[in-house]
Amino acid sequence: MTDTDLDRSYTALAQALGEVGQERSELLLAMLCLNLLARAGSADAVLPLIAQARARCLPESSDVR
Repeated sequence: MTDTDLDRSYTALAQALGEVGQERSELLLAMLCLNLLARAGSADAVLPLIAQARARCLPESSDVR
C-alpha cells in the first residue's frame, strides 16, 4: 500500500468512526477486522498481526514490547 493509499484509508476509517459514534465504534472495528481477515491469504499472515496488536494493548506493566 502506498503512502497515499494508507492516508486515504486512515482518513476513511476516521470518518466512519466519527459517523457511527463511540458507542458503535467497537462494532465497526470488529466488522472491519473480520472482513480484512477474510481477505488475508493465510492464518500465517494474520496471526503475527493479532499478536502485535494484542501486545500493544496490554498494560505497560506486563513488560510486553
